[in-house]
Parts: sequence; structure tokens; C-alpha cells
Amino acid sequence: MYRERTYREFKGAQRLIPFRVCVKETDLYLKAERNLETQARHAILACRGQIEAHIKTHPHFFQSLGPLPFDPHADPIIQEMLSASQKAQVGPMAAVAGAIAEFVGRTLLSYSHEIIVENGGDIFLQTIHDVIIGIFAGSSPLSNQIGIKIRSQDTPLGICTSSGTVGHSLSFGKADAVTILSANTALADAAATAVANEVKNNVDIPHALDLALSFSGVIGAVIAIGSHIGCQGEVRLIKL
Repeated sequence: MYRERTYREFKGAQRLIPFRVCVKETDLYLKAERNLETQARHAILACRGQIEAHIKTHPHFFQSLGPLPFDPHADPIIQEMLSASQKAQVGPMAAVAGAIAEFVGRTLLSYSHEIIVENGGDIFLQTIHDVIIGIFAGSSPLSNQIGIKIRSQDTPLGICTSSGTVGHSLSFGKADAVTILSANTALADAAATAVANEVKNNVDIPHALDLALSFSGVIGAVIAIGSHIGCQGEVRLIKL
């Protein structure tokens, strides 16, 4: 059964046409200048095909909780996930949602100048106007109270969130939300997982922020746990 995702809204992007595309476990919410459901479905099938084929011949790619050696002969999305996981020192599947979001988004840029792709809280966007993305942090009192302003000149950009208290993704931490900004959405996704694993309580926030910015390619990070929040790097927080 589909559960409405309350974080699927972007202030400043109301002019764009929203649509949703689901293929197996992949559930994307998109915005573009026109409905591109057919093109998006084809893009999802293409990238999922690459991932599923690789897992069949390399089952450890799906199972590993740590980085694997880079494979120069693998398909592009596999290479993106392997590279991101090496930088963040997590398993390659920690980058899958961000990698799919960017793969689909860049494909759709051939049909629309502006694209927003949200994949389970992981976002790829290219816009010509500034947008505000709210931070969903589960039961934290900060949830949907704080947003990140994304300037159009800073896109294309990946904004990915991991949580130890929300959703079914594996996390060894207790953060309500760890949001990472990077031009590489796969990296943002992998880094969000790595940083979220380090946050057990609010005193871990400074160390976790330093860790986030130590990953080459990460430009900003926000961490929320309970009523505590911290940010570092190129992040413009605003009150919603």
C-alpha cells in the first residue's frame, strides 16, 4: 500500500508539473516542465537493469557493508556507486537511491530544462529558480520546521538524507536526519549513510559534521537529532 510521503514538496517549484513513477522498489516523485512519465519509466528500467545484472554476477555488490574495488568495465551507474562507496567507506548499495535519482534526472534533462527527482528522501535537481527543501526528521520537533535554500546557480545538485529513526534503511546511528549536499548524488547518498552511522546522541554532531566535510565532493551537511541541529559547509538553513 502506498503511504503518502509528507516530505515530497519543494517550495519555489510550484510552476513545475508533478508526477510519480514506480518500478518495483523504485518509487520516484518528479517535477518537470511537462509530464515525462514515459521517459522516466524508461530511464528507471535502464538503470535498474544495469544494477540487477551486476548483482547477478557480483552478489557481494548487494551484500557488502564496506567499499568494493572499482570496476572500470562495469556500467556507468555501477561505477558511480562503487566510487561513492569508496569515498564514504560504506557498501555500494548505500548509494543506490541517489545514483538512480541522478541517472533518471540527467536523462530527463534532454526533455526539460528543470528537473527534480526525489527517491525516498534522496534528491537530484536542476532548476532555474531558487527552491527550498524541507528537512523531514521523523518525530524530532525540528521535522518540517527547517529548510535548506538551494540557489539555482548551485544546481545540478544532490541532496540526500539518511536517518536512524525513520524508514527501513540500515543505519547504526540514532540521528533523526542527516542531510548531505554534493554535486554527485550517489556520493551524497553514501555520505549520508556514513555520517548517520556516527550519530548516537547530540554530542556526536560536531565530529559527524567534520566527517561529512572530509569526504571529497561533499559541500554541506545538516544533522538533526531530537531538538538539536548542526550544520557545516555551504548550507543555507531557513525556518519554514
